[in-house]
Amino acid sequence: LRATVVAGDADLGERFLDLIDPLRYPAGGLTAEQVTEIRRLKARMEAERLPRGADPRTHLKLGPGGLSDVEWVVQLLQLQHAHEVPALRTQGTLTALQAAVDANLVSSADARALADSWRAATEIRHAVVMARGVPADAIPVQPADRARVAHLLGYGASGSEQMVEDYLRKSRRARAVVERLFYG
Repeated sequence: LRATVVAGDADLGERFLDLIDPLRYPAGGLTAEQVTEIRRLKARMEAERLPRGADPRTHLKLGPGGLSDVEWVVQLLQLQHAHEVPALRTQGTLTALQAAVDANLVSSADARALADSWRAATEIRHAVVMARGVPADAIPVQPADRARVAHLLGYGASGSEQMVEDYLRKSRRARAVVERLFYG
């Protein structure tokens, strides 16, 4: 779903993408068995991929309502509907989410909840890199690191608890949408 031409012969790359489109966007969408298998795979990944000792609530990538949750929902919608909704044929998560709203596949409120959590997680991840100089997938545990991240995001040096509360609120809302849209 995320394939795009980034280097080499652009024409060849585009022809390759055209060749694999039937695999990326299967005619008729997915079968019930395929959807069940995708749901099973995601559930297994949720159980196995979170690093040992990590707080799932503050894990921006793999935690409930985090980046992975939002991307799984969007990609499932793409697999199910992109054969009939060409606007879903995009690599951008938020662009595809808006296309799903425009096609009446997702309500504006649900899309907003997913997008708000995705943006918050992305902004925090970027701020962590700026504050610590290394990428990380979780909100920092150390108070000084949290304070730096909060400050970079405009919360002020003493706003780290508010930053965490805001993220948790957004991720809880997103997870509720994931439960409905992904797990049905």
